[in-house]
Amino acid sequence: MNNVLLVDGYNIIGAWPELSELKSRDLGAARDRLIEMMAEYQGYTGYRVIVVFDAYYVQGIAKKHRNYKIEILFTSENETADERIEKLAIELNNIKTQVYVATSDFTEQWVIFGQGALRKSARELLIEMNVIEQKISKSVRKTQEERPITKIPLTDEVAEIFEKWRRGDPFE
Repeated sequence: MNNVLLVDGYNIIGAWPELSELKSRDLGAARDRLIEMMAEYQGYTGYRVIVVFDAYYVQGIAKKHRNYKIEILFTSENETADERIEKLAIELNNIKTQVYVATSDFTEQWVIFGQGALRKSARELLIEMNVIEQKISKSVRKTQEERPITKIPLTDEVAEIFEKWRRGDPFE
């Protein structure tokens, strides 16, 4: 089964403490950080991730971008993110695809249930994101610990000789 996560971008930014605080200083930076986090989510879960932003925050944009392996959509000026997400949920939902919608907008949650999509509240997605980041960090640490310092096992004596050669003074 294919899994698709539709993310209500500004709703999530407003709900996650790190992003909300960043938004108060720089909305663009908060958007970029959410996109980075969703790229990690996509890389770890394999889900198709589509982040939808309302165009009223960025006038004159009705675009579709690809960053990393996620899709970023800015609605047209006369369309809300909720409306676009509802259309996408209808479009994408089929017997081979499970659509999830990340939002804490209560009205939107009820509408998407009607389209056969499942919801993830902003809080649920944040908890899932924190778990994923911990697992990624643990995996990186484990890989670094298991990696040999050199590709060829050397005795300390030979390693010391090589280090002297590397420094340019083998006869010291």
